[in-house]
Amino acid sequence: MKRIKISVIGAGSANFSLELVKDICLTPSLKGCTVSFMDISRERLELVHSLTSRYAKEMKTELKLEKTTDRRESLRDADFVVNLALVVGHGGYTRVWDIARRHGYRFGGSYHVMHDEGFWINYYQFKLFESVVSDVLDICPNAWYIQLANPVLAATTMICRRYPKLKYVGLCEGPRAIYDMAETFGLDPDKISFEMPGVNHFVWLTGFRHDGEDAYPILDRWIKEKAVAYQKTHPPSNILGPVAIDLYGRFGVFPIGDTCTPGGGSWPWWYHIDKSVERRWGEDPVAWWDDYIRDLERRGPSISKLLDKGVSLSKAIPPRKSRQFTVPVIESIATDLPRVIPVNILNTRRYLPGVPENFEVEVPGLINGNGVQGLPTAGLPSNLVGYILRDRVAPVETEIEAYQRGDREKLLELVMMDPWTRSEKQAESLIRDVFADRGFPELAKHYT
Repeated sequence: MKRIKISVIGAGSANFSLELVKDICLTPSLKGCTVSFMDISRERLELVHSLTSRYAKEMKTELKLEKTTDRRESLRDADFVVNLALVVGHGGYTRVWDIARRHGYRFGGSYHVMHDEGFWINYYQFKLFESVVSDVLDICPNAWYIQLANPVLAATTMICRRYPKLKYVGLCEGPRAIYDMAETFGLDPDKISFEMPGVNHFVWLTGFRHDGEDAYPILDRWIKEKAVAYQKTHPPSNILGPVAIDLYGRFGVFPIGDTCTPGGGSWPWWYHIDKSVERRWGEDPVAWWDDYIRDLERRGPSISKLLDKGVSLSKAIPPRKSRQFTVPVIESIATDLPRVIPVNILNTRRYLPGVPENFEVEVPGLINGNGVQGLPTAGLPSNLVGYILRDRVAPVETEIEAYQRGDREKLLELVMMDPWTRSEKQAESLIRDVFADRGFPELAKHYT
């Protein structure tokens, strides 16, 4: 088999890069492959390269690990391109969230303001994505482009429309929550199968089996007998919290992963009307995001400690496969090993009924030597499809049009769609103050 090359754009995320190399080390069919780490930060790049090289050596795995700040060099001869780059950085989230709070915005279904896919974040992400894709089509046009960086939903929709020749698949960590849920229910995660269609950060469990048997009765029994005790010992905004269970009761299918947590926009808004309502539903997205960002800040020093030559990386990071989908996708395409994995693609063959054909969906995908093929699903309850059309399709279509045309009026229309917008004056004031922030000098020039 040809020895493949994987280019990782935005490789300065040490946690992801270590997980990637660990999974490759535990995948014999990828022996001898090349991983080219690319990041604009030399410091982070050196850290990642040093740690992953030591890990591969301890695991006695034959890998060629490269590092570069030159994206085009990293892409040369690549078979797979993994994009996990974030332009603005987490400080760029919170700076505008503080501005938005002063204008009356709050967490809860606020996808394009109080979320990590805010319009100012997505502007820079869109620019980066288009730049990377243009380089891929120029330098390694036969490579598979794997989109991990958010916004996966909007990126899949925009990129697949604009670059139809690109071999594209979007992946998200959200569906992996099903494995954590299975362990909580006392099930063997290796014996579960599932179907969870939707759009990115809005997926629902329509099929759930354990060892060939329907596992929904197990979920129902757990909710009845153990949910209350579980929620008392777990932090707010949990994937098995009161909101998730209430939504299950409303719609008849269970929300998975980030569907109703702060990581997916804390949908829907009615559980977040004010602090007292949030407390009643066990929600605290402010604390959730504070913990998330603090955890990222703590990871840097803890990972740096691994540079100590006396530390065994393979003991600090046990050699067990993660449940990330990236390496399984690469292995399946490279070796023609069939797998079914949740993927983000266009709804070209109506994999999810009710969603437009040229819009992103997250559905089961058959991965093999032929690439990625979406699989049809039985769909979602009609009222959930209605929420997808209102809360995801309409705003994302507006955002993409605003970005591509540089249209300030369309951007205003996008902010007007936010559930916490009460007037055009409020939306206009928010946009004006974000444009005036020194951290985002290009926004006002683009949206003219």
